Amino acid sequence: MIDTQNIKITKIAHSKLDTTDFDNLKFGQTFSDHMFVMDYVDGKWQQPEIMPFQNMTMSPACLVIHYGQSIFEGLKAFKNAEGRYGLFRPDLNIKRMNRSAVRMCMPEIPENIFMEALSELVRLDNGWIPNAELSSLYLRPVLFAIDDYIGVKASQKYRFMILAAPVNAYYGKPVRVKIEREFTRAAKGGTGYAKTAGNYAGSLYPAKLANEQGYDQLLWTDAKEHAYIEESGTMNVMFVINGKLLTPELSETILDGVTRRSALQLAKDWGVEVEERRVSVAELQEAMENDTLEEAFGCGTAATIAHIEAIADGDKVYQLPKVEDRKLSNRLMKHFVDLKKFKTDDPHGWMIELT
Repeated sequence: MIDTQNIKITKIAHSKLDTTDFDNLKFGQTFSDHMFVMDYVDGKWQQPEIMPFQNMTMSPACLVIHYGQSIFEGLKAFKNAEGRYGLFRPDLNIKRMNRSAVRMCMPEIPENIFMEALSELVRLDNGWIPNAELSSLYLRPVLFAIDDYIGVKASQKYRFMILAAPVNAYYGKPVRVKIEREFTRAAKGGTGYAKTAGNYAGSLYPAKLANEQGYDQLLWTDAKEHAYIEESGTMNVMFVINGKLLTPELSETILDGVTRRSALQLAKDWGVEVEERRVSVAELQEAMENDTLEEAFGCGTAATIAHIEAIADGDKVYQLPKVEDRKLSNRLMKHFVDLKKFKTDDPHGWMIELT
């Protein structure tokens, strides 16, 4: 067992805080002063360390380059105007990353050191947490193979890192999405439920084609029939039809989103009828045709709640109701902001305050 009190900390000589323009952050392009690093060698985790953010070197034969053993997570730290700060549901990200590790034939990360690493890094770099309403410190844990040989087998050595990036809102406006009926994000028996780099690499080309057609994201459908909605690019997806909240049920092709879980729990708390089940394209089309689709939105760590303003299926484009008229998704967004800024009660204990 690793001693969580034994994280070696090397502080940066000169902080970059004073030269950072927090009003003009581009998502994922600015990083805080420090990062966490811990290697897995000889069947065990080595000395955990927080060090100044810096480049690293690797062999051209590094296994991750050739065979793609790489998984990651995304979560956020928040701060309010009074200086209180903390993490939103980090326990779920830790557990999900370890599920991904098992699927990708990688060592699991001890939950105690994972949590301590997140906490210590955020404490050290808490000055990097923006306190604007839709701003946060995005945290990127990543685990990847570092053996330097070329051969198709699981690596024996790995590196676990956590990076921190101050960010503003991910989407500046409601998004336009396209139902994808040709390409496939994930199939039964594959890695769809794991947050592994290859899943995202395979989605880039169809997303590029959609962008060229004027859409921000795809609505992925099932691999077998392309008849059922699964998720939307960087987000899980939800629909309000006749006052009922619908979302595709979890499966081995759908990521178990933390924001998804939280939104469903809040909706149930508020007395909204919720159904987690297969949602067909035909059902969605019917609801759009007869104007019973009241709301559609994505939910994920980066975007929190992303309103969908239009859904395209082939040449047909359906415009959805005005964002200001959407009761549930707007209520969810406001509640998430208030909760993460310590402005409202937290009966489920989702915010982990750090001091």
